[in-house]
Amino acid sequence: MTARITLPGTTLQVSDLCFGANVFGWSIHDQADANKLLDHLMAEGVNFFDSADMYVQWHPGGRGGESERMLGQWLRDSGVKRSDVVIATKVGKMTTRPGLGAENIRIAAEESLERLGVDHIDLYYAHFDDQTVDLEETLGAFGELIDQGLVSYIAASNYTLDRLVEAQQTAQAMGVPGYVAVQNHYNLVFRDEYESGMAAYVEAKQLAGLPYFSLASGFLAGRYTRDAAPDTPRVGRVSDTYFSERNFATLDRLREVAGSHSVEPASVALEWLRRQPGVTAPIASASRIEQVAPLLQRVDLSEAELEKLSNR
Repeated sequence: MTARITLPGTTLQVSDLCFGANVFGWSIHDQADANKLLDHLMAEGVNFFDSADMYVQWHPGGRGGESERMLGQWLRDSGVKRSDVVIATKVGKMTTRPGLGAENIRIAAEESLERLGVDHIDLYYAHFDDQTVDLEETLGAFGELIDQGLVSYIAASNYTLDRLVEAQQTAQAMGVPGYVAVQNHYNLVFRDEYESGMAAYVEAKQLAGLPYFSLASGFLAGRYTRDAAPDTPRVGRVSDTYFSERNFATLDRLREVAGSHSVEPASVALEWLRRQPGVTAPIASASRIEQVAPLLQRVDLSEAELEKLSNR
C-alpha cells in the first residue's frame, strides 16, 4: 500500500507515486482493461493520476482526449468518489487546442472537464512554455478558472528555470495564483537539465517536483541491454534518448543494487528519484497489473548505494 503525502502548497493528499495515464488510448484501448488496472491501482493506494488533453494524439488514429475519456469512464463505471482521487491534466499541446492564450485555455479546460466527467481539475498544467503569449495573459486565464472553481491549482511542465522564476514573479505582481508544481523530464540517466538549478529552486520555494519519464520510458526497468531491445512502441524514443555507454554503465549499477535488495531495477530507480532534492513524487506508468508492484515497492537505500547510483 503506497503512502500518502500532501503536495506542497496545496491541500491535495496524494499517493507517493503519480500514475501516468498516457497509456490509456495508446497501449490500453479496451475500457474494461483500463478499469481493471485503475481499480487495482486504487486498491493499492494510488489516487493520483496524470493526463493531458493531447494524450494520445501521437498514436495512429489518435486525436487527443482519449486518455481523459477513459479516465472519466472509469470514474463513472467504478463509482469512485471524486474526493478520493486527484486528477491532473494539461493544456497547450493538443493540435486542435494549441497554445496558452486565454481563450484557448478556457475552452480547453471546459473540454477536459467534459471528457473527464468531473466538475473541477485538481492540478492543471501549462504543458509547455508558450512564449508567443504574455505570461500575464496565461496566468490571468488560469486565475479565472481557479476563481470559478473549475481548477484547484496550476502547475508548469517543460519550463526552464528562468521562465519559471519569471512566471512566479509575474503571478505575484498580478496578485493571482502561481504555479505550485513542476513536471519536467528527470530520471537517473537524464539529469543535467533538472539538476542545473531547477531542483534547488523547487526545493527552496517549496514547490512540488513531479518528474516525468521517471523510468526513462522503460530503460530503467531493466528491459534493455547493449545488445537487445524489447519490441515496444517506445523503443525508438528510448534508443534515441538514452542509449549510451555511460547510461548502460548506470544501468549495470542499478541492476546490481536491485539484486542486492531482491527487487526490480524499476523500484530502485524510483527510490533514487524520490530521494533527490526537488522531487515530491515520480510519475510512472504500467500497462498491465503485474507491472504495478515494482512501481510501489519502497527500497531502503543506503547513502553509499545512492552515491554509487549517482556517480557517472
